[in-house]
Amino acid sequence: MPKKKKTKKTKKTKKTRLNKKSNINTLPKSPEKKISAAGPEDKPEIKKIKKQPTEKRVYNLKDFVVYPKHGVGKITSIEKANIGDIDIQFYKILVEKEKLTLTVPINQQSKLRPIASINQINKCISILKTKPKIKRTMWSRRAQEYDQKINSGKIYELAEVVKDLNKNTDIIADQSYSERQLFEKAYERLKSEFEAVLKVSPEEVQKKMDKALGRAKISEDA
Repeated sequence: MPKKKKTKKTKKTKKTRLNKKSNINTLPKSPEKKISAAGPEDKPEIKKIKKQPTEKRVYNLKDFVVYPKHGVGKITSIEKANIGDIDIQFYKILVEKEKLTLTVPINQQSKLRPIASINQINKCISILKTKPKIKRTMWSRRAQEYDQKINSGKIYELAEVVKDLNKNTDIIADQSYSERQLFEKAYERLKSEFEAVLKVSPEEVQKKMDKALGRAKISEDA
């Protein structure tokens, strides 16, 4: 019988497989949908922010506030100014003790705080009645700490400075010059807040504070 010719099936199958693979890779990619640029009528309007963002706390005219570095001040006016197409509102704050007027934008009022409550004032009186803390560190370091507490704007820290630097007397020789300066600065800051909260005369506030501190009676000239 005549021999049957071998068909080259294997080669063909390999070729077909290769062709299939190559066909997969060479298939025309579906055209990607290009986002067409919006026409002039489709463009969203970009509106400039005309007003500054405000914080939650809102103070009113004639309110007393505390600015940490300067103490108690009174809001004398709430004004507006237009800077770079933005309407900015700001407080004008008069710090009477320092004869200073501050301008504080409403959206940057995080430095301000409202004056203390009656309960906070009573707690300050309790702090003034306690014994002063005597530290053994160098005076220059302690003075820096006291100054930071005074400028922190925190009323309890202010009361602690007054209590720690109090000498129960008004005799100048009992205190160094720098001690006396820091004491008077803290004392006046605390006193002005007492006045604003209690709404009494400076003389009455002074008597109240001196009684708590156990200080000798200070003459009117002083």
